[in-house]
Amino acid sequence: MGIAQARKLRANMTDAEQLLWRRLRRRQLDGHKFRRQVPVGLYIADFLCYEKRLIVELDGGQHMERRYHDRQRDDWLRNQGFEVVRFWNDEVLRDPGAVLEEIARQLERRTPPPQPSP
Repeated sequence: MGIAQARKLRANMTDAEQLLWRRLRRRQLDGHKFRRQVPVGLYIADFLCYEKRLIVELDGGQHMERRYHDRQRDDWLRNQGFEVVRFWNDEVLRDPGAVLEEIARQLERRTPPPQPSP
């Protein structure tokens, strides 16, 4: 999937994607920069914090039937050094604060421990 498809997805975001994007954009979550609908290899990540190599995916009902495909996709992305965290659209719409807290936890987990001073 390429840039044209990513642009199309950016223009047609779901309500859940729009809500989460309003909370992630402009470094609002602990100063981390997120991009939306980003091509990564053959795939397009819903949200990507490249600095932390964290991908956030939002899943609608169609993903119930695509579990195998999603698992293969996630495995490929992990092999490229990314961590993938998934949320259902209704989770984001129902409790965006809890979703953001979990994303913040995942970002913190991806932070290397501070080096001791010499």
